[in-house]
Amino acid sequence: MGWLGLDDTDHLGGGCTTQVFDALLRSLPSWVKVGQPRLVRLWPFAENRTRGNAALGVELTCEDESKLISILDAYWTSDIEGLEGFVSPSTMSSRVQVTSSPGMVWFSKKPDAIYYQRAIRQEVTLEEAPVATKSWGERGRIGAVAALSWPAGRVTYEAIAWREPQYYGKPRAIDDAIIHEIDAWPDIVFSRDPRKGTSLIAPRGQSPVLFGVRARTYKAAEEAARLLFSSDGTEEVQCHRVFVTNQASGDHLGCSIEATLLDSDVHPQRKHARLETDVGPMVAFFEGGPVNKLARWLVPGDRFEVRGLIDHQGVLHIEQIRITSCVTRQKQRPCCEDCGLRLKSMGADQGLRCPSCRRRYEDGWVEIVPEPPFRGWVEPSIDARRHLARPLDWADEK
Repeated sequence: MGWLGLDDTDHLGGGCTTQVFDALLRSLPSWVKVGQPRLVRLWPFAENRTRGNAALGVELTCEDESKLISILDAYWTSDIEGLEGFVSPSTMSSRVQVTSSPGMVWFSKKPDAIYYQRAIRQEVTLEEAPVATKSWGERGRIGAVAALSWPAGRVTYEAIAWREPQYYGKPRAIDDAIIHEIDAWPDIVFSRDPRKGTSLIAPRGQSPVLFGVRARTYKAAEEAARLLFSSDGTEEVQCHRVFVTNQASGDHLGCSIEATLLDSDVHPQRKHARLETDVGPMVAFFEGGPVNKLARWLVPGDRFEVRGLIDHQGVLHIEQIRITSCVTRQKQRPCCEDCGLRLKSMGADQGLRCPSCRRRYEDGWVEIVPEPPFRGWVEPSIDARRHLARPLDWADEK
């Protein structure tokens, strides 16, 4: 018995680590028992990541570990090693793209969870990783080890279906009526954007993945996938597999941070809000919807709580935010105690007077209590959340 991990076989122009992993598992002899494959999302700001930030792993059981390692060694040489060195430019991001760098690891005993806990919140290296029983390749070993060290506390499932090669480069054909149908299932999650009415199960770009259906149970993910690819409105699929995942686990977030706003800057076109606070810089991107709107509403002196990830430049990317206290935005004249009308000034140092009953008052102002656009915690809309983000209405669930 042991644990196999794989990562980093893809790039923006093609390739797919989930597909490579699936093919590897299908190649294993019948005397190897394959456990539940896992898809683990990691720290999204890693500078050397390729297209995504997901790594794969699985528990394998057999009688002869050394024989299995020999089979894995041969498969690495024939089918995976040659996937190294591919790179494609991005038309959407200024981040420098790096070459694919496949890595595979074998552990006779599951590695400790500490490495996973670091890998979802910051940059990690191979030097600090547990030492594998056997390893192949280069940089991808980082994610492969992290995937195996995941303790699988809070889990969801994703059924991934891969396209037949003749469909590569063509628009994806998925039965939209079926997507509507499964979206109503209680255990299917994040399949459709309720605001735009658009599907969220099909990836963009050159990935060979046709769709990925996310669910809260294995059964729902499997049944939804079969219903989708058995429809005449969906193109033919090569194969599919259900992965257990850390998506929507919220594992990446620690305790909330309370901050006071010192200054803010909103991009004139893109509307991203960059906040300078007493605990460090933060950013709320326009795509974050309610999060961005609330961040843009803040003025210096306001206090608020946030949850999010800190990138490699030390900037906290806000994923959830709530106001805890507000400073006064403006003042107004008080109202007449008899008539209820707003008092008017009679001139400098002459006090105030009711415009109706003419009752006079001493000069003064009443502070206006500001009303933020949202009360309580807010989060981005479904299509703008990180894979790891746990919905606020799931927060109290185990």
